[in-house]
Amino acid sequence: MGSKGHKSAQKVARGSIRRQERNKSIRSQVKTDIAKAEKMIAEGSADAKTAAAAAITALDKSVLKKNIHANNAARRKSRLMKKLNKGAAPVKAKAA
Repeated sequence: MGSKGHKSAQKVARGSIRRQERNKSIRSQVKTDIAKAEKMIAEGSADAKTAAAAAITALDKSVLKKNIHANNAARRKSRLMKKLNKGAAPVKAKAA
């Protein structure tokens, strides 16, 4: 850009980079929490409910910080709870 003019544009660009780095770490943590919960659900772990609750909390906090859209978080929470409820349901034995 050079040293002349556009100082406000340069300042906006610097702020944008800072926000991008902060948002990236938050989104990454949310993905990690969801992956952990899904892994525990798949394994049938006793702590699966706790992990799912942690993932949902992370999603809600991300929405409050306007990091992800509310509908995106709602969709992810819905899918996670669907997996949890399906995994937690007792398996019915088939009649022989």
